[in-house]
Amino acid sequence: MVQVKALCVFCGASNAAPREHLEAGAVFGSMLAQRGVRLVYGGGDCGVMGTVANAVLKGGGKVTGVFPMSLKNIESEHASLSEIIMVESMHERKRVMFERSEAIVVLPGGFGTMDEMFEIITWKQLRFHEKPIVIFNHKGYWDTLVALMDNIINTGFAREETRGYYTIVNSLEDIFKAVDKA
Repeated sequence: MVQVKALCVFCGASNAAPREHLEAGAVFGSMLAQRGVRLVYGGGDCGVMGTVANAVLKGGGKVTGVFPMSLKNIESEHASLSEIIMVESMHERKRVMFERSEAIVVLPGGFGTMDEMFEIITWKQLRFHEKPIVIFNHKGYWDTLVALMDNIINTGFAREETRGYYTIVNSLEDIFKAVDKA
């Protein structure tokens, strides 16, 4: 079993995120650094996103941020990353993050996080990739989303096999187990 070298993380950029999710992001970032896994993420310095990146950097790990120029006046770009890639659009951001990583992890976040997650699941459904997708359901954060996804499948809007395109886990350790298993 080969350990991934670079992992894409989709997560929230809101500083109003509950402390428990920020703390989980910090622990996850430390775990990435300890394992020598490069973080590939949206390049911001706020919310869960910034917390994960800061923890990776603090632990001596490497971080690649992919930041759209169109967000310059909306979000703050992280100034201390190992590598920053400036892109034109949100779509290009997702593409570059995907190309630079071997697996995708979804942490708690908002509509942007869901956009990223659904696009990457759709790409897998269309057989554009075989990368593992892991959804971290921290303290039940994604319970209602998981119920919606189950309903989409159960009512026939997606095939039953779609459930196999992603793994839902409830602990940080299980993220790495799910990625390794895939």
